[in-house]
Amino acid sequence: MDEFVKSKERAMMLAGEAYYKVDNPEIMMRKMYRYKENHVSNEIEKVEDKAKPNNKRAHGFMHVLIEDKVNYLLSKPYTLACEGADEYLKLVQATLGKKFQEKRLMKMGVKTSNGGICWLHPYIDENGDFKTMIIPPEQGIPLWRDNDHEELDGFIYFYNLDVIEGKEQKTITRVELWLPEGVAYYISDSEGEGWDLRLDSEKYLNALSGEEEITEHFTMGSTPGKWEKVPFIPYKNNDYELPDLKFIKTLIDAYDKSRSDVANMFDEVRSTVYALRGYGGEDLGEFMRNLNYFRAIAVDADEHAGVDAINSNQDITALKDDFDALKKDIYDFGQGVDKNSDKLGNSPSGIALKFIYSGLDLKCNRLENAFKDGLEQLFWFVNKYLDITGQGSYYDKEIDITFNRDIAINESQAIEDCQNSTGVISDQTIRENHPWVKDIKEENKRMEEQEKEQKERQQTVTDMLAENGAPGLEGDES
Repeated sequence: MDEFVKSKERAMMLAGEAYYKVDNPEIMMRKMYRYKENHVSNEIEKVEDKAKPNNKRAHGFMHVLIEDKVNYLLSKPYTLACEGADEYLKLVQATLGKKFQEKRLMKMGVKTSNGGICWLHPYIDENGDFKTMIIPPEQGIPLWRDNDHEELDGFIYFYNLDVIEGKEQKTITRVELWLPEGVAYYISDSEGEGWDLRLDSEKYLNALSGEEEITEHFTMGSTPGKWEKVPFIPYKNNDYELPDLKFIKTLIDAYDKSRSDVANMFDEVRSTVYALRGYGGEDLGEFMRNLNYFRAIAVDADEHAGVDAINSNQDITALKDDFDALKKDIYDFGQGVDKNSDKLGNSPSGIALKFIYSGLDLKCNRLENAFKDGLEQLFWFVNKYLDITGQGSYYDKEIDITFNRDIAINESQAIEDCQNSTGVISDQTIRENHPWVKDIKEENKRMEEQEKEQKERQQTVTDMLAENGAPGLEGDES
């Protein structure tokens, strides 16, 4: 715990969360300084100058990039398929719950992108229902079995909690050590070297494993149970478990600093400087008051007396070019899509859109593979739960997972392509690729109902014509 709390990895996890919330630490914690001579030591000292302008312009690049990424990959419902096992799929979906994607997957997409890795904890609650909980990356320490970080020997979950003891409010740290055979609960009143860890007696009040330190993972009624695996599933951002911020942090910091410096410059350096000669007032404050209120000032009778205005025009062309270059680099190396880019134009073609979104596609490929692996591990715990609760044994079933990306398209062109494909490919494929179809199963159902109604109307017309002695008009509903 000491190593993890002080590690660069955890610092980057916390920074990722801060930049996502646009609390960019580098600029938000920035202080302005001036230098003065210490007449005692004859050294130049650096002291904070609170009188100097200190604009803090934090820009939400990380928020935009991660929101685009998560919505692009995870906003549309994923598709599960298992050949010849429709009943099993219904059980899986019912066990996970209807809101699993909205409340879990999308939130995990954000947490994973911010921290490089995120954890999902499956558990069985006091009612015997299967539940899942997201563990923030900065609160979990994996004890990996292998160098590839694929299997866990254990997991340490720790979090702070504010409690009231007597009349005092204090912060305690709760620590949980999860192993394949059970879990141990600890509590600490201190943080840092030599954590004051002791058993959390509150957690053992209802334990069914006697006085052992390692207790059951869960209880089903009055029966203790264990998963036989460490019930924490990693969802990785990439193979190196690095957050998206890692690749563009210095660029964002440079952009924030440059934009803030420009604002400081405009606050500090006025566009007009006045040179006074023979001014009859007492001080410069009086001069500015007279100038602002009366729009006039009085000067001495001396022939050399007067006021000259010296204009100081700031040329920010070079700065603007630097801003544009930094912004382009942020989107290029962040593998995002700058929606204000001239490349998008008014109505880009399908090929142009694919090119513009290529970086985002590549970034999402890694995340998609990691999330598929995470879901496959989650299904093992779902199968275990179904087995424990007597709903069936499905360990041999394999579920195919398809993430349906929210791909940007030229809608008019896509519809035209669908129309031109009639008779070349199946109607099912055309419907699946039509931009207005959100749920292909629901669309097929509607088409079947529509075709049925058309046949019924056609049959009604045919019957009416036959009753009146007129020949049926085949294929004509009028």
